[in-house]
Amino acid sequence: MHKYFILFPNFNPIIFSFGMFSFHWYGLMYFLGLIFAIWSGKKFAKKNKKYWLEKETVNILYICFIGMIIGGRLGYIFLYDFFYYSNNLLECLKIWKGGMSFHGGLIGIVITIFLFSKKNKKNFLEMLDFITPLAPFGLGIGRIGNLINGELWGKINVNSPIYIFFPASKKIDLKILQTRPELQSIFDQFGNLPRYPSQIYEFFFEGIILFILLNYFKNKKKPVGNISGIFLIYYGIIRFVLEFFREPDIQLGLFYNYISMGQILSIPMLIIGIITLMYSKKMSK
Repeated sequence: MHKYFILFPNFNPIIFSFGMFSFHWYGLMYFLGLIFAIWSGKKFAKKNKKYWLEKETVNILYICFIGMIIGGRLGYIFLYDFFYYSNNLLECLKIWKGGMSFHGGLIGIVITIFLFSKKNKKNFLEMLDFITPLAPFGLGIGRIGNLINGELWGKINVNSPIYIFFPASKKIDLKILQTRPELQSIFDQFGNLPRYPSQIYEFFFEGIILFILLNYFKNKKKPVGNISGIFLIYYGIIRFVLEFFREPDIQLGLFYNYISMGQILSIPMLIIGIITLMYSKKMSK
């Protein structure tokens, strides 16, 4: 069987700098995700003659973006590395270095939409269904940002036909060699150990596949809440499975030597998705 490998080129995470200001690839991915969401949201609202949504699309997406950033950062701080950030408070603000929790960002968006819907007397689930199909593009392009940052590495992989080497993982690889000396020859040849290209897997399944799936169901005119439930279920399943290919966070490791934090957080997401679908079906009758 032929094997193909990718030698990570060690991108500079900064696109350009001007004085004290630096523009990062990671930030660019978030910006592109927002621009696409605004364009796609306006197009959908106009096509379906939802005039109030067409008028409020920009406002809704801007506040959702803020809610996502705040929720994603707080989620990562409290769920993934509270000890470090509690002792380095200024680091909490440096989101350009990475460190965003999807599940925290999701909670931030849900809370934002709930408050917006209450204030403007709109249907909460209808607004969620409007926002949900716009999310996969941002999720997918965000994984490209992770790849450029050289973060969220895949697990050690010597059997798959495709693998990638990350120079930043060298310290971790040296520790792994102490328990897996059979990998020494590979390390001597490349200076790193081969890993699954997990960011690319996530880009494909969380971004492309989920985008196609949600927009297919969106065009089927499902009952209110159906699209949101489908998203929670499918993303929960996709994330749970892909976590098996991804190196767990160093500071957390695996719980019970088997399950990661990302998988633990995906379980209630899956359950809530099923409940949402059941509720949607009940209300439609």
